[in-house]
Amino acid sequence: MLLLALAVTQGLGLLLLTDERNRAVRAALGLEAAGRAANVVLLLDSAPPDLRPSILRAADSPLVRFEVGPEPEASRDSAEADLVLSQIRQILGEPDREVRADVHALSVAPLPMPDTMPAAMRPMHEAMMAGHTDPIELTLSIRLAAGDWLNVRTMFHRPGPQLSPQALLPLLLMAVAVALVAWWTARRVVGPMRALAVGADRLGRGLDADPLPMTGPSEVRETTQAFNRMKGRLTRFVNERTHMLVALSHDLRSPLTAMRLRIEMLDETEDSIRLKALVEEMQAMVEATLEFARGVTRAEPAAEVDLAVLLGDLVGDIGGDRATLAASQPLPATIRPQALNRALRNLIDNAVRYGGVAKVTLTQEPGMAVITIADKGPGLPDDQLEAVFEPFVRLEGSRSRDTGGVGLGLAIARTIIQAHGGTVLLRNAVDGGLEAVVRLPIGEA
Repeated sequence: MLLLALAVTQGLGLLLLTDERNRAVRAALGLEAAGRAANVVLLLDSAPPDLRPSILRAADSPLVRFEVGPEPEASRDSAEADLVLSQIRQILGEPDREVRADVHALSVAPLPMPDTMPAAMRPMHEAMMAGHTDPIELTLSIRLAAGDWLNVRTMFHRPGPQLSPQALLPLLLMAVAVALVAWWTARRVVGPMRALAVGADRLGRGLDADPLPMTGPSEVRETTQAFNRMKGRLTRFVNERTHMLVALSHDLRSPLTAMRLRIEMLDETEDSIRLKALVEEMQAMVEATLEFARGVTRAEPAAEVDLAVLLGDLVGDIGGDRATLAASQPLPATIRPQALNRALRNLIDNAVRYGGVAKVTLTQEPGMAVITIADKGPGLPDDQLEAVFEPFVRLEGSRSRDTGGVGLGLAIARTIIQAHGGTVLLRNAVDGGLEAVVRLPIGEA
């Protein structure tokens, strides 16, 4: 954009300067002819009539023709001739002397020369027509003291475009200087901003990284500093919450274990059986909470794994016709294998548990791996498709752990998938059943 603006402004400036130069040259040529014409008038007015032919022959040249006649050849005064008229009257010293001037452009087309054109002017006319130089014709008519008219006719041309190397060199040097400064400035800004974008993406995917270096302009450094502070606060907040969750769940194990032992020592009655079931449910919730916390901590290192192989192992563990896999080709991705295995297993287990079968499909989009897990169940109401991802929300109304779990499976799956920079959503299939669609970026996890 800077180079484009520079080229436009310099081009307009060159056009304006060229136009001003053309005007100056034309004015100079016209004033030169006007000065010669005024001096010839002074000579003709003061010389005897028999010397007029000699004076006119002496004044003629290939560029200017002088004639004396009874009528003026200049029929009108052009707006461009004001300076010429003023110059003539000033030299003559007679402001009231009748003077006419006509300045007009001739066609640049190679027209035939007029028959009235003097032979001395024909070479110049041919050169102008051959070079398409946009010729200008100036005709002057000045009344002499004897009453007749001095008619002066001359032609000159506008100078062509001044595009010499000397004229373009400053523009070239300025463009190079602007390009170098813009490149250096852009690098100072773009480099830190790109690092900031990568750091924000890594933070959103739960990857540990050193604080971003403070480089670039002051505004970029301030933004980087604010990002580093935000990253530190978020990391401390997540770690504190996770540690608290782990500590609470771990501390609950001991009293629950003691309660189970005491219940085992009681006589088997209806109350003891119900109490035992409640303790077992609480124990399952504690274990699921610990598993959820482990998914949040994301301490497992990333590795490159073939998603087709990983899904094949998960489908093979279920066995039978309850789970199938459709994968057209190997699809390597950088992931945390154990964590992603846990998330996908939860989704496949839910499909088998509530929909009877799990049809797993692996496809690829630009930069993304798409895993679709479809079942043949009744589906879900639209208002529950997002709610089931909340912790402790169950897909069925019973409180049995054998049929509904504790409601953390989908929450764990989404947490792990989002930690990989991906997304997971549920949708009702057109032909019935529920589909879980997982999108994972292919690259660094």
